[in-house]
Amino acid sequence: MQPDHSCRRRDALRSELDQACRLDPPLRGILDRVGYPEPRWRSPDFSTLAQIINAQQLSVRAAAAIWHRLERECRGTVTPEKIRNRSMERLRACGLSERKAGYIRGLADSILSGQRVIAEWHSLPDEELVCEITRIKGLGKWSAEIFAMFALGRKNLFPAGDLALQVAVQRYRQMRSRPGEAQVRRIAEMWSRHKTAVALLMWTDYGTTALDAARGGDAGAARLKP
Repeated sequence: MQPDHSCRRRDALRSELDQACRLDPPLRGILDRVGYPEPRWRSPDFSTLAQIINAQQLSVRAAAAIWHRLERECRGTVTPEKIRNRSMERLRACGLSERKAGYIRGLADSILSGQRVIAEWHSLPDEELVCEITRIKGLGKWSAEIFAMFALGRKNLFPAGDLALQVAVQRYRQMRSRPGEAQVRRIAEMWSRHKTAVALLMWTDYGTTALDAARGGDAGAARLKP
C-alpha cells in the first residue's frame, strides 16, 4: 500500500475535506468557521516514533524542550545508532523519564537488529499497520494511528481515543456528554475514506477555543505541529 500524502499537500487536503463535506454537509459549518487546516507531515522513521514516545502525557512546551536537549545530545538528528551509543544516564539527563528512555532505547535496538523494519509497514493494511506499531513497547493505539496518518500517509484513520477529538465531535453533534472512543469510531464512519482530513479539521476546531495541549489516548493531539 503506497502512502497517499493527502495531508501533506494543501490542494489534496482541501479536496479530501470538500469530499467529506459532500458526505456530511454540516461539516461545511466548521470549515467556514475555522478554514482549511494546514497540512501535517512527519518523516516515516525512528526519529518520529521516538518523538511521539517523548511527547506522551507532556505539555507541548515540555516535550519540545526535552526533544531539543536530546537532539543536542545526539548532535543533530536522533537516530537508532546514536541512541544505542548513549548511556541511560545521558538519556535521562535530557529529561526523559526512565521508562521513556527505556522505550526509546528498546525501539532503537529493535530497528538495528532488524526486528522492526519501518519500510515494510507501507504495504500493510491500516488495521494490521496499527497492530504492528502497537507491538512496540511505549506505543499505544493513539501513537500508532498518528504515525500512520502523518508519517505513512494513511488517509482513513480517526484517533477516536483522543480527548480533543472527542470534545470536538461532542460539540459538532451537540451531544450532552463527551462520547467515548467506541461511539466516536461509529460516528467517524460517516467520513469513511476521508477520516484523517476530518480529524485535522476537528483538531483545528478544538484549537480555536482551547489552547492547552489535548491529552487523550496514550498521548495528546497537539503534539504533532503543522
